[in-house]
Amino acid sequence: MRRISLVLMGVAMGAGITLLSSQSYLSLGPANAANSETYKQLNLFGDIFERVRSGYVEETEDGKLIEGAINGMLQTLDPHSAYLTEQSYREMLESTSGEFGGLGIEVTMEDGLVKVVSPIEDTPAFRAGIQSGDLITHLDGAPVQGMTLSDAVKKMRGAVNEPIVLKILRGENKEALEITVIRDTIRMRSVRNQPEDDIGYIRISQFNAQTETELRKAIDTLRGEIADDRLKGYIIDLRNNPGGVLDQAVLVSDLFLDRGEIVSTRGREPDQVERRNARPGDYVKALPIVVLINGGSASASEIVAGALQDHRRATIVGTRSFGKASVQTLIPLAGNNGALKLTTARYFTPGGRSIQAQGIEPDIVITQDLPEELKDAETRGEASLPGHLTGDGEEKSGSSSYVPRERDKDKQLQYALSLLRGTEKHAMFPPDPDRAVKQN
Repeated sequence: MRRISLVLMGVAMGAGITLLSSQSYLSLGPANAANSETYKQLNLFGDIFERVRSGYVEETEDGKLIEGAINGMLQTLDPHSAYLTEQSYREMLESTSGEFGGLGIEVTMEDGLVKVVSPIEDTPAFRAGIQSGDLITHLDGAPVQGMTLSDAVKKMRGAVNEPIVLKILRGENKEALEITVIRDTIRMRSVRNQPEDDIGYIRISQFNAQTETELRKAIDTLRGEIADDRLKGYIIDLRNNPGGVLDQAVLVSDLFLDRGEIVSTRGREPDQVERRNARPGDYVKALPIVVLINGGSASASEIVAGALQDHRRATIVGTRSFGKASVQTLIPLAGNNGALKLTTARYFTPGGRSIQAQGIEPDIVITQDLPEELKDAETRGEASLPGHLTGDGEEKSGSSSYVPRERDKDKQLQYALSLLRGTEKHAMFPPDPDRAVKQN
């Protein structure tokens, strides 16, 4: 059965479990004695299940009870493990393939509300003014409190051209807003590019199955628009990129690296180590690169930033990233029963760093000027998520994920442009490959 490794911004998209029958496990032999406590607990679950379904004040649905039980079990593991119903599994496969229906927002759950991680560029939510950090409290008048994230996502999806009214809380002062968004088919372009005179600007909004192919096309397009003798380098913008497919993060990193390790993943057992290495050939022919990150850069985007930083192939500019360094595996379940999204490994940068609950520190820290309503807003990262995997070192909160829509007010972008043009000087640019972090 095919398994798909993902490095996702971790949302608990549903609940469910294979029904455990209530049985007596008697006459356990000595070899099974160690498991007797587990069997007792399974019997306890079966007993409670039967009592609820037969004695609850209103009639219950077995499927919902079972899904609730599994959802509760997986939530005790970490914020990113979840059961996906058949529909949720199909929707996830659609999203990682690069096309799905909906509003165009990356979401997670926080304090019982749906939190917007990032609106996807050029989608209905983006055009309607939905912002990173918005807390959705109601969907078409129905309170989000009490819904699972899967329920909320399902309610936000719907027929093309069909409106939905979102009630949200925004900023530190929890300003209440009501925004109508018209649903549309979301065709994810994960890569966008534009020439900035003598510099190639490339924005990667997420990592789906098309990202590396789209990135090659973006680089080729920029080469056609900027003459070789004028092209000073590239800006790779990973800000508010919540992650996506692990293999694509590896392929993207490989485009800019000529050799060496890109990332390693390590499971529970000592021998569960997999290393991904770069193949010969730098697609941009060693031209300078500046990578932009912020508090919304997570998971797969952190793999790319970490690999290019450790190899001293790029200079990282912006603010500390989100800090999610775990890998989820999608395990399809038999009988069209959806899939299990299970955290199966941690990933490490080429230098052996785990940035779990810490994030990647930029080589050059540049902070944005925040609007008044966001100045006191709390910044949150992986370390703030309940039940997150602990990090190897001191855990750190996230950083601001705000990016001005006006490019001339975008201090991080403007600094990167000045750095590549030589009007700004810094000891970390250009990076020195001889000072690459040694692998361990």
